Parts: sequence; C-alpha cells; structure tokens
Amino acid sequence: PVIEIGGYPALNNLNELPLTSSDTVCFLDVSSDQRTALAVLTALAALKANLHTVVLVEEADPTLILQCLRCGAQEFLTRPFTQEQLRQVLEKLSRLSPSLGAERGRITAIIPAKGACGATTMASNLAVHFKRISDGRVLLADLDPLTGTVSFLLKLKSTYSFLDALQHAESLDADLWKGLVSSSQGVDVLLPPENPVDSIQGLRSAAPILEFARRMYDHVVVDVGSIYGDWTVSVARAADDVLVISTNELPALQATARGLQYLESSGVQRHKTKLIINRFNKDAGLNKEMIEMALHTEVHHLVPSDYENVQRALLDGKVIPSTTAFGKSLLALSQGLLGKAGKEAETTKKASSGGVFSGSLTGLFKAFSRG
Repeated sequence: PVIEIGGYPALNNLNELPLTSSDTVCFLDVSSDQRTALAVLTALAALKANLHTVVLVEEADPTLILQCLRCGAQEFLTRPFTQEQLRQVLEKLSRLSPSLGAERGRITAIIPAKGACGATTMASNLAVHFKRISDGRVLLADLDPLTGTVSFLLKLKSTYSFLDALQHAESLDADLWKGLVSSSQGVDVLLPPENPVDSIQGLRSAAPILEFARRMYDHVVVDVGSIYGDWTVSVARAADDVLVISTNELPALQATARGLQYLESSGVQRHKTKLIINRFNKDAGLNKEMIEMALHTEVHHLVPSDYENVQRALLDGKVIPSTTAFGKSLLALSQGLLGKAGKEAETTKKASSGGVFSGSLTGLFKAFSRG
C-alpha cells in the first residue's frame, strides 16, 4: 500500500511510522525544508529497518544530493518527476533487495465491531469465494487468541497454531509452513491455539506472520476476535482492506462508532476501513441511510439476514451456497474486493501487466508528483 504523510514527522515519533519487517521504500522531499529533511533522513537510517529512502529534489544539485547520500539515502529523483525516472529507481532498488520486486499478496482483515456479529462466518466464506473467483493461493488465518472458532466452523483440528508460526517467525520457510496449516475447500487455514490461556501473554504484533503470508499467498483473509488491542491494530495496519463487521441493531452500531474511532486513533488509515452490515433486515433496526448518518461513515456492503441457510451450512461445516441470499451477497462482496467478476478478469489483468512495479506505479507517482 502507498502511505502518504503530510509534513515531516517528529524525530521522536519515527518508531511509530507504519514500517514492517519487509522491505519498504520511503520517498522523502528534501527541497521544502532541507535542514529538517536531512535530520529526518539521518534518523531514518538509524532505525535499522528494511527501509530504502529515495530523496526528492527540485534540481540536480550535486552538493545536496551528496549530503543526502551521506545521510542514508539510496537514490534520488529530480523534478519534473516522470514515470520512467521512477521506474529506473525502483528497478535499481529491486536489484539491491529482490523482495521489493516480488509479488505480494493482498490482506483482508475481518474485524467484529462487537461480539456475535458473524465476523468469523464471513471470513470463512470470503476466503472460499476468493479461491473460487481468483483461483489463486488463499490463506484463512484465525488470529483470535482467545475465542477463535474457525476450527469449529470448518471442523478442523491441528496440533499447531499461529503461535507456532509466531515463535518460529525468523526461520519460517515453505516446508515448515506446510506443517503448520490445515486445508479446507482448497484454502489453507492457520488455526488458533486450543488453549486460549497460553496465547494472551506477550502478543503485540502479527506482522511477522502476515509478512510471510504475503509472500506465500495471493490473498490472505484474517479473522480477529476484537476490534481493540495492539494485536488487532497490528493486523489492521498491515491489511489492505479492513472490514469492520456490524449489524443494524443499536447496541452494535454504538460499538461500531467507538471501534471505528479507536482504529483511526491507533493509526489505521480510514480509507481502507470498510463497514459491512451483516444480518441486515430492512424491517428491523436502522436502514442504510440512517446508519451512515449516525456513524458519519459510508456503508460499504449490506449482507441480508439469512438465518436458516447460514445455520444449515454451519452445522455441515461447509461454505454457505452462493444460491442463497447470504451466499449471493458474499459473492458480490468478494468480487468487489478483488476488483473482478471472475477468473477471466484475473487472466486479463495478468496479460495487461507491464512489469513488476506497473500495478503500483500510478499510485506511487501521484503520491509525490503534486506541487
């Protein structure tokens, strides 16, 4: 994802930047305030993160560029910025760090606004729909350390859980990972621990698991148990889409308002947060317009109430059929999230791709070409 920060960050707050354990490219404007920019550049280099800094300068000033390189910059771009100039810089960086050029999977976080909103059912079904639509590699990760129920819903058992993946994060490889996950309906599943008591101590960040999963899968669907806490925030920050699941009942909507505010205050970008109203019944609770007015938030998708079909599928441990009201709605949501209507669109997308960075060039270019 492209993250744009307005203004230079305070030096004592650099550790709060949304950096991950994977390689990250940072574009830093040094022309607006050279003194501050050089101080930030020096501080960024001292973080010892997998950070590749590209400085943006008004003109090819050899003295300034040399200063930047000595402070830790790896590349530079001069105005007027062009797509070709950016492409050359990114390709140089990818040769230095091959992981920058690797295709990375997309993470969708499923977060309940409050308990019993149907988030786990939605996560399980979305994962299967992602598999059917894209025919890509899909992981369903139940990262709920206390009340994870994916294993129960899908009738799966494993002696390993995401805690094992977290414990061996530095040595994870494809062979070890294969032993940690189970499989259901073509989807790999990373289960929660059987004993929740063992999992609540010391859980701060899921980033090591998610960064590895990005490299292994095309789509990663993450189910967490609560909207609050460092663990959930780490998932939400890493995700490309954050689906907050609620219902149109007043207690749930009140919890949703608080939860959305909490995520935003915790540094989760609002633009990637999408509100999903589950079990929607137009004859009970608030309608879509009233929900949006009350929460000052757009409702991304309404999932109709379909109690009988949902319960039947849950008892069978199967995905809810796409012929049902719930199934049709989840299929439409999945297609919208993937930006395609089926496997044919995936083929077209791959055929039209212009290279490793072509999918993100436009967004990156727009992020700093203004001015």
